[in-house]
Amino acid sequence: MTLQISPRGRQYLKTAETLLRTAKTMTDRAVAGQLKALADDYERRAAKASRDDADKASARLAYNVERAWSA
Repeated sequence: MTLQISPRGRQYLKTAETLLRTAKTMTDRAVAGQLKALADDYERRAAKASRDDADKASARLAYNVERAWSA
């Protein structure tokens, strides 16, 4: 199953990319490591947000189909 990235997930990924790009320019390895860890967290948030958004869309669709059938 392929997961589509939601707009909210795309924003998280954009932030993660910015953090990684910034981490690459750091000369302080401790700060760079923290930025990379934060970028990883934002990548996880992107996946979760996309899953949650897909679940909400499925629930809305199921509700609308059920309403249409009962009308």
